Amino acid sequence: MKLVITMSRRFGTGASVIAKELSERLEIPVYDKAYIEQKLGEHEYETEAEAIRKLAEHPCIILGRCASDILKDRMNVLNIYVCAKKEDRIRRIMELENLSYEEAVSKVEKTDAERAAYYYEHTGKTWGDVNDYHMILDTSELGIENCADILMHYFEKANYI
Repeated sequence: MKLVITMSRRFGTGASVIAKELSERLEIPVYDKAYIEQKLGEHEYETEAEAIRKLAEHPCIILGRCASDILKDRMNVLNIYVCAKKEDRIRRIMELENLSYEEAVSKVEKTDAERAAYYYEHTGKTWGDVNDYHMILDTSELGIENCADILMHYFEKANYI
């Protein structure tokens, strides 16, 4: 498989769970903010964009970091956007992080706003615009546990694997 998957997501959608499952099934690494920042801290790369372009030389999954825009001109890239109903995301964050409803609402709204601002600052585009993605997965409708299966089925049909 020569595919690079970028996965943008709203906070609390379960995208990291989907990415981890795909990583195991496809035997490719997942790179997230922490990993990329670590590589920058080790001075392996000068910018996040440089790190993402270098990582994308091999099959992988990249979570966030404007990777869909940075890699937009590459043929072997599939850009996925993961969303879910806000109430579902709030409930998930309450459970995962043992927060009150109000704390979870605040965290979801703050994180979404930060991600939108980051995306706009680095791309000049609106985060979550459907025109920037090949596929959108709504975990409220599809279920987090089903999304990796849906993607694997697509990869098989499209002869990626």
